[in-house]
Amino acid sequence: MDGTIIFLFVAIIVVGVAFFAFITFVNRGGGNLDVEKFRVKWLTIEQSLLRDSEASYHLAVINADKLVDQALRECNVKGQTMGDRMKFAKDRWSNRNALWTAHKLRNRIAHEPDVRVSYDEARYALAAFKQGLKDLGAI
Repeated sequence: MDGTIIFLFVAIIVVGVAFFAFITFVNRGGGNLDVEKFRVKWLTIEQSLLRDSEASYHLAVINADKLVDQALRECNVKGQTMGDRMKFAKDRWSNRNALWTAHKLRNRIAHEPDVRVSYDEARYALAAFKQGLKDLGAI
């Protein structure tokens, strides 16, 4: 009888530790993101993209990039720049190349005075940023 009680006690502890490890693994990467906050900000960005307004393409891409960076920082991803943080989080991205392309488009918008961005380029960039936010668990 005593052996059964000890066995059950040990089994309960082992299952508890395994459950704790599983929860820790699932939530790895730092802070708990406020999904609702990110979802509302994301919807605002998507709605700001207007087909006949090139300025809206620029603004939407820049704001989407900022939102992904905010999510990275809130996940406690280390790095001095967003590019650094994206590199440290490289294993989290389901489409790393698309996200890098979107970030590079943001850099072109921010640093090249006469850059021209098409509606489709902006839409593809936003799709990449949206997937990045999903990959981080922000939306």
